[in-house]
Amino acid sequence: MVPGPELLARARLLVAPELSASLVRELERIAGRGAEPLGDGPPAEGPLLCVGAALPAALRTDRLLWFHSVNAGTDPLLAAGPWPADALLTRTVGRMGERIAQYVLGWVLAECQAVPEYAAQHARAEWRRLPTELVAGQTALVYGTGRIGGAVAGLLRGCGVRTVGVGRTARTGPPPPGFDRVIGAGEDAEAEELAGARWVVAALPSTGATEGFFGAGRFAAVRGATFVNVGRGATVDLGALEGALRGGGVRRAVLDVLAEEPAAPGDPVWRLPRTVITSHSAGITADEDVAVDFAACWEAVREGRRPEPAVDVGRGY
Repeated sequence: MVPGPELLARARLLVAPELSASLVRELERIAGRGAEPLGDGPPAEGPLLCVGAALPAALRTDRLLWFHSVNAGTDPLLAAGPWPADALLTRTVGRMGERIAQYVLGWVLAECQAVPEYAAQHARAEWRRLPTELVAGQTALVYGTGRIGGAVAGLLRGCGVRTVGVGRTARTGPPPPGFDRVIGAGEDAEAEELAGARWVVAALPSTGATEGFFGAGRFAAVRGATFVNVGRGATVDLGALEGALRGGGVRRAVLDVLAEEPAAPGDPVWRLPRTVITSHSAGITADEDVAVDFAACWEAVREGRRPEPAVDVGRGY
């Protein structure tokens, strides 16, 4: 629900203590009021407008008008307790799509140029020419057709990669920007898209519907693709991925996200074959991203419009 102008004018601006001083000043400028620390308890009176990563239980009341998340993923916020029925939830995306797309393209090109193999040869002081491959003409299956998935697909397509998006349902009409076509999640194996893909890129949010989405059935349909997860760790059954890696169905894996983070040094995930794990760093959010998206949301709310980065709390994204 979009807060009315009268309530918005009276709202207390609460900001998480971990936000930088420069970001807080910019948020104060945009909202036209001073900020107060977002703590465990609410101020004595007034509706609340909060900016941060977490919302304490004491603030999950009907006094909450709007919470702007400094992160793109809001599943931890929603999982932490009941969300106030009429409170608006918006998120920060910023230039995350560009950063994640660059991350994916970097690994795709490194693999095609045999960078991991050459790095290993260098460590052994071994001189041996290795085969490489062209990305152009190959297929990438991108799960998630929103801003992040679209940015990934657009950058890959610019290198000549055929991009197939996988959404909740199939789409009619022209595909969204970046994609050659879009299919529904129930069609990926039946249409033999998984079997023909060179890269499978996961950019899915974490919801009840996506938990364990990449399981034994989907990995069984893969025929030598590299799996890259830049979405959420909970969408992947790691046991099924390990089986596909050991069986050869999945060529290699690049995991920027895990269900449990950070992974302890003794976690078996570090021993997955032909796998690289990065520290949830593909799409790090900058202060500029938070300020720009909050400003856009503020303008929309002032005009009575639902902001574009608003979260459907029922769906979880």
